[in-house]
Amino acid sequence: MRLVRGRAGTLAADRAATTAMLTRAGETGEAAFRAWTPHRQVAFGRLDARTDGYEAARRAAQRRAYGVVERSVGGRAVAYTGTTVAFAHALPLADPRRGLTERYESGVDGVRTALSELGVDAAPGEPSESFCPGDHSVQLGGDRAGKVAGIAQRIQSDAALVAGCVLVDDRAALVDVLDAVYEALAVPFDPASVATVADAGDPTDPAAVCRALERAFVGDPADERVRVEAVAELVTAADVEPIDPDAADVEPTDPDAADPKTADSDAADPETAGSGSASTDVDHEL
Repeated sequence: MRLVRGRAGTLAADRAATTAMLTRAGETGEAAFRAWTPHRQVAFGRLDARTDGYEAARRAAQRRAYGVVERSVGGRAVAYTGTTVAFAHALPLADPRRGLTERYESGVDGVRTALSELGVDAAPGEPSESFCPGDHSVQLGGDRAGKVAGIAQRIQSDAALVAGCVLVDDRAALVDVLDAVYEALAVPFDPASVATVADAGDPTDPAAVCRALERAFVGDPADERVRVEAVAELVTAADVEPIDPDAADVEPTDPDAADPKTADSDAADPETAGSGSASTDVDHEL
């Protein structure tokens, strides 16, 4: 098992790292896991890109100083504020037609185990009108039953990537951008459906959440069977490029420079996963 740590210097390089994990798992038969805090961004799904309000949604994110990414896995938009934790588990496959449900269930169980270690009561499921709605989500237990994590899966001929995000803090910022983005997309979204680890009164340090996820999915990082490597080493060694970074990754714009003729109104003013290269890839949405 390889344990990858750290964040690459750019959005494109960070995506390439997860791409490399998936590719290498298929080529070598060795699983890999990564938990990290991605760059501040809104990651749009394929469904979003086909929506009439997509350009307005992108501008809404950029005006709030979020980078914009078009991902090839997952369903609807997901926001990363800088405290949001992403995780990716690359698994070699003998038969890509088997194990889909089991991998999803294992992903949900892993997130719940990590949150439980941190003192967070969490259960499978999500409230109605959640961001990036899907069947494999995790919500807080008790009175604050908002969505705190979501999971997606990408399958190629020789490997699968189980990836997701955990909302650690910055609930107000998450609601602000998600509300604007989903309104522009004309997709139902209830701000009350968002929850974070901080809402449970537990650790708000993303690094603590990353380490808990590592223990839940990998075990003891000090185990001699676990090989730890820096994300920069992974990208350099693999020499893998993500889908056209110039077309897919856009840095945030200067809000003061927004064109008033095209900028969103206040009313309109929310796997990361890697993308495999095999022609037999299949995405399973959040």
